[in-house]
Amino acid sequence: MVKPSLLDKAIAIFSPERAVKRLKAKTAFEYYARSYEGASTEKKSLKYWRGTLKSADRDDLPSLKLLRARSRDLFRNDPVVIGAIETNLDSVVGAGLRVQSQIDFEYLGMNEDEASEWENKAERIFNNWAKSVNADASRQKNFYELQAVALASALLSGDVFAITPAIKREFWPFETAISLIEADRVCNENFVPDSNELAGGIRVNEYGEPVEYHILKTHPGGYNLNLEWIKFPAWGESGRRLVIHLFKQTRPGQRRGIPYLAPVIKHLKLLGDYTEAELTAALISGLFTVFLKNENPDAEPFEDEELKLGPGAIVALNPMEDIAVADPKRPNSAYDAFVKGILEQIGVGLNIPYEILMKHFTSSYTAARASFLEAWRAFKTRRAWFVNGFCQPIYELVITEAVLKGYLEAPGFLEDPFVRAAYLKTTWYGPTPGQINEKVETAAAAQRVAEGFSTRTKEAAEMNGTDFFENIRKAKKENEAMIKAGLKEEK
Repeated sequence: MVKPSLLDKAIAIFSPERAVKRLKAKTAFEYYARSYEGASTEKKSLKYWRGTLKSADRDDLPSLKLLRARSRDLFRNDPVVIGAIETNLDSVVGAGLRVQSQIDFEYLGMNEDEASEWENKAERIFNNWAKSVNADASRQKNFYELQAVALASALLSGDVFAITPAIKREFWPFETAISLIEADRVCNENFVPDSNELAGGIRVNEYGEPVEYHILKTHPGGYNLNLEWIKFPAWGESGRRLVIHLFKQTRPGQRRGIPYLAPVIKHLKLLGDYTEAELTAALISGLFTVFLKNENPDAEPFEDEELKLGPGAIVALNPMEDIAVADPKRPNSAYDAFVKGILEQIGVGLNIPYEILMKHFTSSYTAARASFLEAWRAFKTRRAWFVNGFCQPIYELVITEAVLKGYLEAPGFLEDPFVRAAYLKTTWYGPTPGQINEKVETAAAAQRVAEGFSTRTKEAAEMNGTDFFENIRKAKKENEAMIKAGLKEEK
């Protein structure tokens, strides 16, 4: 039942009819709101909780600068954060995701041998580009190394941008290059206020499609700030992609990404402060600090070196003198359980089980494997997001250039978008989850293949990141070499 407030009672004095209508409206609202207790305005715990209904940009953009700064600060100084980010980098991209061309040869009218030949050539061309520092506009890293930088930047800042300039280099056949742009550099020209059309440095059209990016020439926190913006269109006149924006979108209309650590920044900071306080208390306890109390008002002050503690020493005190020992009650017996509880919450927020987050494997095989599989699902999802948002668009740029320059023959590639899509189909592979019990898991993989639930190609890729057909080819050469050397009999 809704109780009338003081305002309701005051209105009733002058207009009882209006007061009744007002109370009926409040009662009706409370009735429907009570369908979900989370919408209650009567419960004391929820009475003063007022959320706001804003667009994604209005919710996110005002907080981004501080979230980025705090995320990067934690990455520099917090071992838990460093471990979480590095675990993602090692598991999602590792030494770099590799491409495996898988063209739709049936649609293209090829047989399997022709398709295999084309795929091998496309992979060879792309890998030659990817292994060179010429893939990087700054010529500092190759494409496989750039992947780790791009992913780390997207996790810490919420998003990262890559522009794709065409740079002619001597003795190098490709012009496609990648230049990574940190999130801070993308902002509205002249820092004009955000609007529906331009917000967070991104201009969109009536459908919400990004059409232009405003990029500062220098980092706003660099040595020499150059307040000059370059406006990059999202796509060139030929349809070539000029800007790649890697971020995780969770709401319609969201223009910028949120740092990976955002949901747990508060917990991480408070846990860090608590840990530091515990360390300080433990240090004080270890030093065995003693305070000398003297209640004699006429006593002369003493020098520090006059008083020393020694092993088994007996020290006489003057009249009216006493000692007090600083006892901070450390180590704290509840410390481990409390910290583990907080870290488990942080692990949930980061989608990394506690055992993986802390590299702490002391439970049973079943529990360890469950944590391992849970983490791997998250890493696979993040890898698919990274491939679709970063790796595949860059692969398509390089292969398109190879076709344009005649390095690859692909009839219909430039004229028909469906043919082009058939040529550009791929699979990307990288670090594998590994095996906790190799004998058991290898037998399980063999059983899946035998029952038709999986294939040798899939199992080889997931178990150790290799290509089954490449394994067969190399195994054949090894067997021939062993037979030739007399180490094995020919069957």
